[in-house]
Amino acid sequence: ATIITPRLIAEMEKQKKIDGKAIAKQIRLESKSKVESLINDYGTAPGLGVIMVGGRTDSATYVRYKKIACEDVGINFTLIHMDEDVTQQEIIDTVHSLNDDEYIHGILVQLPLPDHVDEVSVLSQVDIMKDVDGFHPEHSGRLALKGYTPNFVPCTPMGVIELLKRSEIPISGKRAVIIGRSNIVGIPVSLLMMQENATVTICHSRTENTQDIVKEADIVIAAVGQPQLVKGSWLKEGAVVIDVGINSIPAPKRKRGYRLVGDVDYRDCLPVASRITPVPGGVGPMTIEMLIKNTIQAFLCTKEEQ
Repeated sequence: ATIITPRLIAEMEKQKKIDGKAIAKQIRLESKSKVESLINDYGTAPGLGVIMVGGRTDSATYVRYKKIACEDVGINFTLIHMDEDVTQQEIIDTVHSLNDDEYIHGILVQLPLPDHVDEVSVLSQVDIMKDVDGFHPEHSGRLALKGYTPNFVPCTPMGVIELLKRSEIPISGKRAVIIGRSNIVGIPVSLLMMQENATVTICHSRTENTQDIVKEADIVIAAVGQPQLVKGSWLKEGAVVIDVGINSIPAPKRKRGYRLVGDVDYRDCLPVASRITPVPGGVGPMTIEMLIKNTIQAFLCTKEEQ
């Protein structure tokens, strides 16, 4: 057996790593020039309104990244930060006020919401033409049905497809296995892969012989929320691995006391995979770029209506 030294890992990474950061940077530049031309054409910039409830540090971090990205490309960013003990109706009223604001083209409710709030009730109130998260059931339905086009596709699944395409990884005719069936990633990414003519299998917590099924995949997309679940032994030689998971595991030697890992055991899969996304720096950076794209799309939709 080959002894995996740090040097060998660095060599393999050079050939195999799908660099989400670099691809996201390229998309950011494209979005920036798109927004500039929109401001020239319409005299006004797209606007994104974000509602955040409570003080979760992870949510605050994600919102900060979104704000930086918007400011970078020239999108107007409005944050409405509400207290943890706010009522569900107050959140819904805030959503309605953003729905009615002509300068806000995209609305995003940062999840998760506190336990006493029903997320579905809140999200269903977002104007469908401003739902840049793409979570409205009508978008999901349009995504699932042939001959229909959703206004917006959820950002992370769209980012996965964009990563594959920009890395020139063929999808059509390939066997894709999606691990996880969430509304946010698993289901929409499965539908998108099917639209790209992949043959798609979804594995989930009740699947029998998940490893055997994964072994047949040309493309594995892991979005299950279990740290380092997928091992190298699960993979077919030369499989492409897209890791959507982001989990923190204890790392006592690190200053923060934890480190971020995906749903894939990266080091274990690196020798077997032909291409693989790291965590962090893989799918994560793409998600925000797709949110920017959706906000630009929402702006264009309102301008075409007028």
